[in-house]
Amino acid sequence: MTDNDIAGQIDYTLLKAEATQTEILRLCDEAVHYGFHAVCVNGRWLSLAADRLQGTTVAVAGVVSLPLGADTTKVKVAQAQDAIYAGADEIDMVADLAAIIEGDAAYLQHQLTSVLRVCRTMRPAVLLKVIIESAALTTEQKVFACQIAQQAGVDFLKTSTGLHPAGGATVEDVALMKEAAPRCRIKASGGIQTAQQVMAMLEAGAERIGTSAGVAIIEEVRANGRGIRQ
Repeated sequence: MTDNDIAGQIDYTLLKAEATQTEILRLCDEAVHYGFHAVCVNGRWLSLAADRLQGTTVAVAGVVSLPLGADTTKVKVAQAQDAIYAGADEIDMVADLAAIIEGDAAYLQHQLTSVLRVCRTMRPAVLLKVIIESAALTTEQKVFACQIAQQAGVDFLKTSTGLHPAGGATVEDVALMKEAAPRCRIKASGGIQTAQQVMAMLEAGAERIGTSAGVAIIEEVRANGRGIRQ
């Protein structure tokens, strides 16, 4: 994979609460310059990012129920609709961790299908990525979450918000999630700061990388002349 191939799998992320308009616009401009797949921002900034990126190949991803995932289904549906109307092409939603930990399949599946229905009714359809906060779960809980998400038909399973004290993405979790839900694509996110980490995640089965260090990672790849041998 070339540096352009790697860049095309990166969701360039800025989710800190104190992000400013200037920083969001810079994020968008850097995403275009480096050829990232998408920018991922809070709802506050979706319309700004969508306006800035209009006419480019960079998608806009909006977060729902970040960082806790504890909102009701009704609220998550409303957040997803609001994000899409503001210009989001993709939704990154935090799953209900209590439902995962308690093994409440009915609640979790209903919530995922309710939000997915919103995404699917759009033309074109909006991608749904479901964040399971893998570092905070046991192996059994991760497998459970992945299987329910696959049954619901979501597009992506995502490792982490990057904001949980338990940690972020690991190669082991990416491989486990890919095995547990082979029909879902995997997004690795949380603590990914280097080209070596990106390459390891992609080799483990990730098809998308969420990171706030996208520029530094691509510059590192270019400086070292590194890529992934398939």
